[in-house]
Amino acid sequence: MAVKEKNILNRLYFIAACMFVFAIAVLVKLVNIQFVEGDMYRQKGQERVFKTFDIPANRGNLYDSKGNLLATSVPKYDIRFDALAVNEKDFRAHIKPLCEALSKEFGKSVSYYDKIIRTARSNKNRYLLLRRNLGYSQYMRVKKFPLFEFGANRGGLIVEQRTVREHPIGKIAERTVGYERRDEQGYYTRVGLEGAYGPFLRGKEGKRKKQKIAKNQWKPIGDANEVEPQDGFDVVSTIDVNIQDIAHHELLAQLEKFEAEHGTVVVMETKTGEIKAISNLGRTKTGRYYEKLNYAVGESHEPGSTFKLMTIVAALEDKVIDSSHVVDTEDGKVKFYDRTVRDSKWGGYGKISMAKAFELSSNTAFAKIIDQNYKNNPRKFVDRLINMGLGETLGLAIKGEGKPKIPYPGDDDWYGTTLPWMAHGYGVAITPLQTLAFYNAIANDGEMVKPRFIKEVKTWDKTRERFDKEILNPTICSKETAKIAQEMMKNVVKRGTADNIRTDNFGIAGKTGTCWGNYGKDKEREYISSFAGYFPVDKPIYSCIVVIHRPNKKKGYYGSEVAAPVFKTIATKIYNDIPVIDEVSYAVVESNAVVNSYDKYYQNAQKYKTIMPNVKGMPAMDVVALLENMGLRVKLEGVGKVKNQSIKPGTKVKINQTVRLELS
Repeated sequence: MAVKEKNILNRLYFIAACMFVFAIAVLVKLVNIQFVEGDMYRQKGQERVFKTFDIPANRGNLYDSKGNLLATSVPKYDIRFDALAVNEKDFRAHIKPLCEALSKEFGKSVSYYDKIIRTARSNKNRYLLLRRNLGYSQYMRVKKFPLFEFGANRGGLIVEQRTVREHPIGKIAERTVGYERRDEQGYYTRVGLEGAYGPFLRGKEGKRKKQKIAKNQWKPIGDANEVEPQDGFDVVSTIDVNIQDIAHHELLAQLEKFEAEHGTVVVMETKTGEIKAISNLGRTKTGRYYEKLNYAVGESHEPGSTFKLMTIVAALEDKVIDSSHVVDTEDGKVKFYDRTVRDSKWGGYGKISMAKAFELSSNTAFAKIIDQNYKNNPRKFVDRLINMGLGETLGLAIKGEGKPKIPYPGDDDWYGTTLPWMAHGYGVAITPLQTLAFYNAIANDGEMVKPRFIKEVKTWDKTRERFDKEILNPTICSKETAKIAQEMMKNVVKRGTADNIRTDNFGIAGKTGTCWGNYGKDKEREYISSFAGYFPVDKPIYSCIVVIHRPNKKKGYYGSEVAAPVFKTIATKIYNDIPVIDEVSYAVVESNAVVNSYDKYYQNAQKYKTIMPNVKGMPAMDVVALLENMGLRVKLEGVGKVKNQSIKPGTKVKINQTVRLELS
């Protein structure tokens, strides 16, 4: 019996010891939680209830060279109501006037707002949505409504702000204007000017604390942000919206006429390299055209006969020929190994000078002359092309520049026929903008300038950074060679393959290109039509390139009939300062002089913000956001859409100028 009792006692002692150890462990854990891990657990608890959210900053505005908006950030506001934040006395006193104010502002009945607000209070809804996407003026009026004027804590007003990027000129230059987007992992996708100059435009994010409420919703705490967002800087581009509009519509008309797959136009200021217009249009499955890809910057392709300028400049520089050198085009066909080079003219041109061969775009002449003079040392020819800047990219700020391809002797893709085929633009690859940079250099007597898309970065009237002319190569060739090339390009338009675009008012110089873009025994022929050049001839102001891919062969495919007329129309409208009257989205652009000095631009930029767009037919909410972002003061008369505006479209407007809008 005594032994049995002893065993029971031992078990009790063991259980007691275990409980004591457990109690000690619990005590240690409690002490640890209270004094060691307490801050961590308190922080986790806070994070479950309170959280700091990023508030995107307003991106800076993107302007054209004359101060017209290309892209702007418009603030939008969502209005919500915390039905439990308001005490009973205030609620009873202000519910009726609040509902009347909401009804007058937004159009729905007083009873509608009375019902949803009372229902929200009964259901203890602390996050009732009243209205989305308010403009700034509407938001300021709503803040002053009965009850809401007491703010967040007493009046229950919840305001959530975000910014929306808008493009006043619509789809024109959409790809060039571009965008910058950041995904959930923080990675950016950058396209066009918005992407290239994002570090200037995007500003710095702010911070706002929110509290978690029912249904996993987050309600802002208080009216103010913990850290206010800092707006981005404004960027003034080199684009001229007037020239851009001309280029866009002329390219579009020609693409539709010839049912082409896609095309591009670039207009560049000769001396400075400033891009005044760049249009890229691709066809959809439905047959419509839009800014699909930036072909001018990113698409490397065989240029065809526009490359003959590079070829003859190289030969002239190496002094293996001169412009009077005579070459026999034979019967328009010359065979190299198992391949034959052909001229577009059946039977050839006979014996002609190289200057004439350039005017008539003779493939056989160029293939023969380059093969004869470089076949024993092809590196000499290729090195000359590379030394003229044709082997490297231009180093553009815009992402996605296509890489040029210049075959080199000894490479796997170098064959016995490579040299004569390079001579007339096959086997090489180059983007339209790289081609234009070379043509522009010839217009500049050999000085190659870098194409530029930006003039300056500013905050209102203060310039923070200015971007000036950048020279890529001071002499791609001698001035003597450049003068000879200029004369030959002038004669192409005067009496050569582009004589159909000759004008009496001013001179055009350039070169046509017709490239067979899809070769092979069983492949249907497709063509790339192009024209590159500059104007006016004597004192070049602008250079321009037009490239149109895969036009309907039944309607035409030669560069002279497909691409060159686009060049002529653009040049004529710019030279004669023909105003553009077509409405583009909500904006109408004004006429600008052909030549404007930088000083004149800078003076105007200080005085004016932009030009007055045509806002007739637009909803009042959108109009107010757009115009206030331009620095205007807006006064509305009536409700609905804009019927009349006090400032005529196309008129220059000043900051803080008042515009009256009649609504209907």
